[in-house]
Amino acid sequence: MPRLPPLARFHPRLLDCLQGYDRARFAKDAAAGLTVGVVALPLAMAFAIASGLKPEAGIFTAIIAGFIISALGGSRVQIGGPAGAFIVIVYGIVERYGVANLILATALSGVLLFLMGLFKLGTLVRFIPVAVIIGFTNGIAVLIGLSQVKDFLGLAIPRMPGDFFGILGALWGHLHTFNPWAVGLALASLAIVVGWQRALSALAPRRPASARLGRVPGSIIALVLATAAVAAFNLPVETIGSRFGGIPAALPAFTLPNFSWESARFLLMPVITLALLGAIESLLCARVADGMIGDRHDPNQELMAQGIANFVTPFFGGMPATGTIARTVTNVKSGATSPIAGIVHSAALLAVILVAAPLAASIPLATLAAILMFVAWNMGEWREFARLRSYRMPYRVTLVAVFLLTVIFDLTVAVEFGIFAACLTFIYRISSLSRAERLSEADYPTLGGLGDRVQAWRLYGALFFGATKLVEALEDHLPAQALVIDLKNVIYVDSTGAEALESLVAACRKHRVRLIVAGLVGQPHDIAARTGLLAAFKAQSPDDVQPNVHAAIAVAVADPPPT
Repeated sequence: MPRLPPLARFHPRLLDCLQGYDRARFAKDAAAGLTVGVVALPLAMAFAIASGLKPEAGIFTAIIAGFIISALGGSRVQIGGPAGAFIVIVYGIVERYGVANLILATALSGVLLFLMGLFKLGTLVRFIPVAVIIGFTNGIAVLIGLSQVKDFLGLAIPRMPGDFFGILGALWGHLHTFNPWAVGLALASLAIVVGWQRALSALAPRRPASARLGRVPGSIIALVLATAAVAAFNLPVETIGSRFGGIPAALPAFTLPNFSWESARFLLMPVITLALLGAIESLLCARVADGMIGDRHDPNQELMAQGIANFVTPFFGGMPATGTIARTVTNVKSGATSPIAGIVHSAALLAVILVAAPLAASIPLATLAAILMFVAWNMGEWREFARLRSYRMPYRVTLVAVFLLTVIFDLTVAVEFGIFAACLTFIYRISSLSRAERLSEADYPTLGGLGDRVQAWRLYGALFFGATKLVEALEDHLPAQALVIDLKNVIYVDSTGAEALESLVAACRKHRVRLIVAGLVGQPHDIAARTGLLAAFKAQSPDDVQPNVHAAIAVAVADPPPT
């Protein structure tokens, strides 16, 4: 029986970072963790609300999953927590199957993520084509922005649909209910979020103190000012308190969901989607962090940590979690040196829950919508649409189709189509690179004067199910005496290719044509030996397999055809 490959070793990066750890590094990590905690607070609440959950679900996720991912992960600086990429999926699960089944789906996706890391599948995520990633990322960004129009305009919509056309219909049907106070507050908040860093950067040369203020993200400034305005002037806008009753000032309790099998049995595709999306987001984020700090993460350890976080968090009121690029970049720029920064970030959010939770009741939803719209804009890679003209048609079709399918239909359908289209494109491209070239007497003088009695062909590329037409063409036009095939430049032969060569052997025997094979090495030689093809080549004579084409042609010219 074939031996299974060894499993991944469970070795968190934190263990390596603690060697030689000192107070100076802790001071940097603590400062970075506090900064990231400030950035994470409004995003965690906004992601949860946009997903159809209570705001504390996002904060609990940032605390619990953020701690687990930092403590057990394979990256030095990655920050884990709720992410915008999950909003569309989570909202769909909650709407169709309820929160109880969201808990189950998240936990099962955690199991799948852990197994992916355990069996060393972390590197396979890199094989997902960039056109698919850009397509669904831009599609998710559009859906996030569209889902925030309701709170941005202050529309009175009791329940937002989960599908694209349903959202458009609900927004259009309730457009007359817009709240001018909410619109004004949202526009002001968006202006602060967008312009805060730019304004302070412009002032930095003249006022050095503005550089220190620039470390505070614009989202926090907008959140504080908008909350103060709502509380001071009693503005008639919807807040976290009016919709959700505030945020509990206590630790989350362990809960088991009351789910039913009738609903749970439909969760297979959502579970797979959550796991794949979580793996893609976290490993892409880790690669971005590697480029910033000159390090290399352990993708399998990262997936195992993501799996544990997603298995544990939902039972404490959380939602799906993954690596988050915005918070990770903030962590790096703030001077983080180890996973301790991520642990401090979780502790800072926990302190906010225990101390300042009552203040969250006055946070206006219009401001959170403005923050999420800014996140959605930064999340999308919009320049890729303008660059489409420089790519070939298959790339264009794949990217645009995945984008439209994500927006109009479903992320799962979009990714499935994208990977299927990419596979077809890859098969076509590889098959077009495989070719057969007839060797002439100009290069091999011994072939001179033989006409079509002896033919010599050299195959290039991969001989797989998409390129067997090359062998079939040789079978349809056999010479009278001998056929020489040079496989030196064939890098891969699959089972279908081996079967096509077996068919060629049988056809040559039937027509009494000698088949001589040259240059059979590497993987083609291995599969020929394992499938019995090598024995079939040598069935008439051991001289029918030669190390190079010169020797093969010499044998073909010297010996008569088989009787």
